[in-house]
Amino acid sequence: MNRENLRQWLEFYRDLGVGPLYRRVSSELMQPIPEPELPGLAPAGDTLLRILEDIGDCRRCRLHEKRNRIVFGSGNETSPLVFVGEGPGADEDQQGLPFVGRAGQLLTQMIEGTASKEGIRLTRADVYICNVVKCRPPENRTPEPDEMEICGQFLFRQLSAIQPRAICALGATAAKALLGRKEGVTKMRGNWFKWNEIPVMVTYHPSYLLRPYNQNAKREAWEDLKKVLHFVYD
Repeated sequence: MNRENLRQWLEFYRDLGVGPLYRRVSSELMQPIPEPELPGLAPAGDTLLRILEDIGDCRRCRLHEKRNRIVFGSGNETSPLVFVGEGPGADEDQQGLPFVGRAGQLLTQMIEGTASKEGIRLTRADVYICNVVKCRPPENRTPEPDEMEICGQFLFRQLSAIQPRAICALGATAAKALLGRKEGVTKMRGNWFKWNEIPVMVTYHPSYLLRPYNQNAKREAWEDLKKVLHFVYD
């Protein structure tokens, strides 16, 4: 098709009301659109009170459907040591406090008993304790990945607000939430890792230690706790 024929075709389409096939785009429109700025993980000046207010009557995941109470955390809000568990059980769901059942009683004995034997003046009230998820999973099942992701944002804000010297991850769920690792607790325990430059010690969850056939694990957990206490309080 020569230029004259092309001109005639274009005039024909113009007479039909068809607009130009190509339009020159201004250089301003060709500039890439900037991505929206995402909010930071922990807003400047974040506090535990603000985080609790942000949680509110949380309905962000299915765990709210059968919960009685949200279990946020308890203890010394400026503690250099934070213990992170998996999630509330039946007793915690009723009282709204973490680790108040049999596993919690064992955790208290471990903290205070180990500290006493090591010559460290420390009670449970001196540390801060919380969980990965704040609502009880039905039948105490392991939290699902999406539940951990939704609730994990509040855990991370808690840790960022407290800025402890060390974190003790109790069990596989806490270790996975903090470290993103898939190894079992038996492979990770007794070793130091890091979450946002804060040292993390992984050890067994107290509920695991309550089983009668886990006596060796109980001894290992006490050794892990000794490392944590001396690291933080020496």
